[in-house]
Amino acid sequence: MSLPLTQHNRPRQLLEAIDDANAELRDDDRTTKYARLAVSPYAFFRGTNHLYWADVWHDWRFSLYGGLPETQTWLQGDAHAFNFGAYGHHDDRVRYGMDDFDDALIGDYQYDLWRLAISLVLDARENAELSRKSIGKALKALVESYHDELAGHMRGEAPQWVNVDTARGPLKPFMEKVERKHSRKRMLDKWTSLSDVGRHFDRPGKLVGLPAHLDSQLRKAINEEYRSTLRGELAEEGGEHFRVKDSARRLDAGTGSLGLDRFYVLIEGGDAHQHDDVILDIKEQRPPAGFAMMSRAQQRAWRNTFPHEGARHAAAFIAIAEHPDIYLGWLHLAGKVFSVRERSPYKEDFPTHKVEGGKEYRKVVKQWGRILAREHLRGARALHPDDPSRFARAVCAEVEGRMDHAVQMVTTLALSYAECVGQDYRTFVDARCS
Repeated sequence: MSLPLTQHNRPRQLLEAIDDANAELRDDDRTTKYARLAVSPYAFFRGTNHLYWADVWHDWRFSLYGGLPETQTWLQGDAHAFNFGAYGHHDDRVRYGMDDFDDALIGDYQYDLWRLAISLVLDARENAELSRKSIGKALKALVESYHDELAGHMRGEAPQWVNVDTARGPLKPFMEKVERKHSRKRMLDKWTSLSDVGRHFDRPGKLVGLPAHLDSQLRKAINEEYRSTLRGELAEEGGEHFRVKDSARRLDAGTGSLGLDRFYVLIEGGDAHQHDDVILDIKEQRPPAGFAMMSRAQQRAWRNTFPHEGARHAAAFIAIAEHPDIYLGWLHLAGKVFSVRERSPYKEDFPTHKVEGGKEYRKVVKQWGRILAREHLRGARALHPDDPSRFARAVCAEVEGRMDHAVQMVTTLALSYAECVGQDYRTFVDARCS
């Protein structure tokens, strides 16, 4: 009798990993999530970040252009094309960048750069419908723009944020449209109504009311824990600013995070901040996908630094976001930890399927590279405030004189892994349909 000598069976490992990652979801949420993963290879890639981390955690190619203590920084942790978009918070200004740090952790910068490059390939095929040659040019633009931003930092150049005034190429009309069509009033009109007793949630299918005991616990957590986690100007606000008007459970949101508990809470806000009535987005936080790949010693050290995921999420957000939300904080509820932040009235994904041709696509891609580099610069500065240029200096030294090879390496990796994603996607779909 012939016995298997190894566990090398990618299809079986893949399906087991997906089932394990979603084992705690309710049956209906798991069914919905699996249906979303089956939409396309890119949707599958977005919803299975844990597969990416398992595949690349010990990849030898890190040693070529990093893999050193000096090339580590705060990472976004789930860098992909649809995690770039319009956003805006308390000052009601529309910006473009990354605004999701649920999977943020500390590690080598290439984890983010590689994942973004792979997502570019999948997005360019599925949405922009670019040729292989155009995709290769876009990957080159991504890698070069990322490193050019780091080199600019070393030359003392000031970073340039992407907003309505500074946006270029296809981003310009997109940003102008967001500013024109989105506002705090429109967001409140979408999710809430005014009655004789004040403003309350409409619950239009994506929101449901909470049982009385859970609503009571949530209100208590807002006032007794969450407010104590705030920093900056809101830390001194009185209780009336945070008076809870209504609460609801948010349904059917996200892909990778679908099935996690999520709540919306409507608070009074304040006229002094020019946005009376604020919606707080309260989202269950789990360990980032990369956490499972750490050794036990590394996980213990991580827990000593970040006692829970709410603290980790807030630390990452403050470290790497271009404009951290002043409502950022956390709370505990029913044995789980939740991040708290303001729901942005301006959140909008950039429609890559509307980009016409490879040249216009590259203009957007160059901004992705620069934005990611600026996040990494800020994240490294938060880790080493005494030497804010340490990260840029180390990465630039690794790449110096070898940019063409760096581009080639990332291009080969991204194209190859995108093929792997397509294969894994077909395995998943075939298993669901069998």
